[in-house]
Amino acid sequence: MSSHKWHWLHNPITGGVLLVIAATIALLWANIAPDHYHHVWHNTLWEVSTGLSDKVHQINLHKIANEFLMAIFFFFIGLEIKRELLDGELSSMQKAALPLFAALGGVIFPAGIYYFFNTGLDSVNGWGIPMATDIAFALGVLAIVGSRVPVALKVFLSALAIGDDLMAVVVIAIFYTEQIFVNELMYGIIGLLVLALANRLGVRNNLFYYTVGMSIVWISFLASGVHATVAGVAVAFTIPSRREISMTSYLDQAKSLLKGLENDRHDEEDVLSRHAIKSLKKIKSLSYQAANPLQLKEDALHPLATLIIVPFFALGNAGVIIDGSMLDQLTNPIVLGIAAGLIVGKPLGIYLFTKLLIMLNWGALPKGVTWTHVIGAGFLAGIGFTMSLFITDLAFSNPEHQIIAKVAVFVASLVSGLIGYIILMRAKPAVE
Repeated sequence: MSSHKWHWLHNPITGGVLLVIAATIALLWANIAPDHYHHVWHNTLWEVSTGLSDKVHQINLHKIANEFLMAIFFFFIGLEIKRELLDGELSSMQKAALPLFAALGGVIFPAGIYYFFNTGLDSVNGWGIPMATDIAFALGVLAIVGSRVPVALKVFLSALAIGDDLMAVVVIAIFYTEQIFVNELMYGIIGLLVLALANRLGVRNNLFYYTVGMSIVWISFLASGVHATVAGVAVAFTIPSRREISMTSYLDQAKSLLKGLENDRHDEEDVLSRHAIKSLKKIKSLSYQAANPLQLKEDALHPLATLIIVPFFALGNAGVIIDGSMLDQLTNPIVLGIAAGLIVGKPLGIYLFTKLLIMLNWGALPKGVTWTHVIGAGFLAGIGFTMSLFITDLAFSNPEHQIIAKVAVFVASLVSGLIGYIILMRAKPAVE
């Protein structure tokens, strides 16, 4: 009963709805009271130094959302990626080839289209903006379509988005890092090696991984100039993914303990015997030993990441002032690059790369999935939103460029998502 009661926490529609609400509030807030919005999010709360360099960090709500909370979000993304690589749609070349190749097409085409429109301009650095997919929004729209599409399409889109996220992390680490302080980065790498060694030695204590991950890895990456979100993914890959005891051993021991409880039953009493309490504690401990720590953390972080962190990020980043002058920007290279990249580049790249892989006999469409489904999923992948807004702040230091890019992301994501929804609602399932 309780699992059904809280099922909505993991429903992609819930995260998508909260994201829309947060973005709408941000837009209204920024346009009704722009000075207040800017003051709340950008006013310096305090200044801190990591002690690893001379750089002083001005902390405000915007920085907390983008550099601290988003590092936690990317930690969650890292857990998802690792699980998929270990035992999911990316766990073998046969499974991973199609979604990863499709994701590659969905990265190259949008980035190339943006670069085409902005070559030689000071806005060219924004090529990474249209290459990202907002997995929460994309899966949310797919959930609204419901049973009209095969389950395999959701698996394909999820794996594609995970591959997209992995490529986005690599792009952020390599291309959106202005200056690297090697000494500080080395401290962070040492912290990662400590966590990897602890994993190897069988350490499963949550506090240890969170403490080292936060106090050494995250702070060191922040001070090094490499964006802290990369640290989140890196730490996720050090989280243990092995169970301490096998399921067979767990079942044998649990059955023995339950049998003892059966003999020591207290149907009418709230107060249990010492033996019953001891057995229950032992079952709880065995249950944790039989579980995968990585999956436990991913499941626990899912509500925090999708229901709190992402909406909070949207609240602090989606507040752009929209006025009549925006109409004059419709032919701006930034707008053209982002809009064409997300609306045209994403579905085109995904479709062509998927088609190429199948023509080469290196893969096959999932069961029940048609080419119409692939095109529809390609348009849903054009919903950049959260990831695109995030990369916008990394790509541009010019506030005017940021505003233009964010408005373009809003409009392009809406159009792309709407087209994808219409296509999938009209798509017919493959003939079995």
